[in-house]
Amino acid sequence: MAARFDVTTVIDRPIEEVFAFLADGTNDPKFSPRVLEIAKSPEQPTGVGTVYASTVKDAGVKTKREFKITEFEPPTRIRWTETSKNLITVPEGGYDLAPDGSGTRVTLYNTFEGHGLGKLIAPVALRGARKGADQFGQSIKAAVEAA
Repeated sequence: MAARFDVTTVIDRPIEEVFAFLADGTNDPKFSPRVLEIAKSPEQPTGVGTVYASTVKDAGVKTKREFKITEFEPPTRIRWTETSKNLITVPEGGYDLAPDGSGTRVTLYNTFEGHGLGKLIAPVALRGARKGADQFGQSIKAAVEAA
């Protein structure tokens, strides 16, 4: 069974600028220290079908991840699904953006799903993600505003 975490933050930048930053998944290491490496294919503007392959480190363990963009609606919506096979995967995640005064309200969400032994550790991963969600939102805000 998949479980969800989300976070909402307001970024002091116009929606088009925020969307462009978040749509480029190679920016992820700027706000997510767990992302050690990331590459995009194909090498063209991000859209439905774009795949981001990354190496991440969670709880001291490095894993390879691949996420495929499934919806891409500038400047308000991005959705993805994880296509890699790991103990815990993200079958659905995304960003929702909306104007908020002179800035942009961004909501990020990910669903977690455990596989095999991952079913036992998924609740721990979810608790950790929820606990760190506000700080993660602030990291996204800081990265976009510094760009």
